[in-house]
Amino acid sequence: MNEFVAGVLRFVVRLVVVALGLVLFLSLLAGVMVLALVWALRAGWARLTGRPVTPWVMRMDPRTGFSTAFRSTQRWSSAAPAGPQNASESDDGVQEPAASRRGGILPGAAQVTDVEARELR
Repeated sequence: MNEFVAGVLRFVVRLVVVALGLVLFLSLLAGVMVLALVWALRAGWARLTGRPVTPWVMRMDPRTGFSTAFRSTQRWSSAAPAGPQNASESDDGVQEPAASRRGGILPGAAQVTDVEARELR
């Protein structure tokens, strides 16, 4: 009798697990079908009105995360003033400001002679 109850209980647990899996599968399938229906209606409406069919895209630019982090570091880092203590003197006696940031003037930029400026288009 003990084996019979254990067998029936095992069968009921398997049946419940299979039923839960089937419910999960059907709910995911229904969600995908609703999304497909909405997309098809949207594409059909766009074709009917003569507009281009635009895809669904995630409106996120990966560069914004980097630029946000880069801007936040600029707020906390102090920019060095371009005074005599931060200026470097090159070999020919020309005083150059020190590069305090990434976009600053690079040391030795005044000595570059092998580059010719051209007109911008």
